[in-house]
Formats: sequence, structure tokens, C-alpha cells
Amino acid sequence: MDHRTANESTPDETSRPAVGVAHVVLETDCMAPSCQFMRTIGMRAIFDGPSTSVYEMRGGTHLLLMHKDSVVAGKAPFDLMVDDLHATHRRFISTGLDPSPIKAQPAIGHESFTLRAPSGHVITFFSSHASGKPV
Repeated sequence: MDHRTANESTPDETSRPAVGVAHVVLETDCMAPSCQFMRTIGMRAIFDGPSTSVYEMRGGTHLLLMHKDSVVAGKAPFDLMVDDLHATHRRFISTGLDPSPIKAQPAIGHESFTLRAPSGHVITFFSSHASGKPV
């Protein structure tokens, strides 16, 4: 059964997909340092608040930083992708951040490194794997 409306369609090879990720959430127990960190790694500040802050990424996805009194640090519930992983790695080092060494990931044809956010969450950065088609 086809549940599409007249305004919906299946994307072809030349059109943009009809959906994207709207929001991802990261909890923090240190809002101000987390906000600065997101700006440093390349996100655009939309709103900084004491309990919620909003940062924009490529494609229009928003990161919602949510303040919690206590955060259990661990792997972030998302990863990030950059066009030039090596240049990004060098830029992070030059700004005083401490990314892990770049690691080859031959099974998926990419490279990656990790970076610890002020809240303790570890964010993985991947080399670009966009298809080259409109996104």
C-alpha cells in the first residue's frame, strides 16, 4: 500500500532526499564550556541558554545541548563528518583541543578520530562519506 501524499515522492539519483536529521541531543553538566566547544569545532550558534542551547550543523541539523546536573560521560549518541579530516585534525590541535590520532577504518573506507567534549562525551569525527549527489 502506498502511503505517500501528492507532495511526497521517492528521491531519484539527482534530487535531494526528502528527509534529514532535525535534532540530535547531547547532555552536559557544563553549559558554557560545552557551548564554546561546539563553536570551536565548527557549529553555528543559534541560541545559548542556561538549560538548553542550540547549534546548527551542515544540512540544517541542530544539536541541542541540554543541561543536566550530572552527566554520565561516554560515547556521544552521534558522530560527525567533515570534508577534510586531516585539516580538521590539525585545526583542532592548533586551537588547543586534544583529538586522538587519526585511525584508518579500511572496513568502511574512511578515517576517523575522536575528541572529548567538556562534558566528557567522546565524539567521533569521520572523513566525508557523502555520495556526491544533492543532499
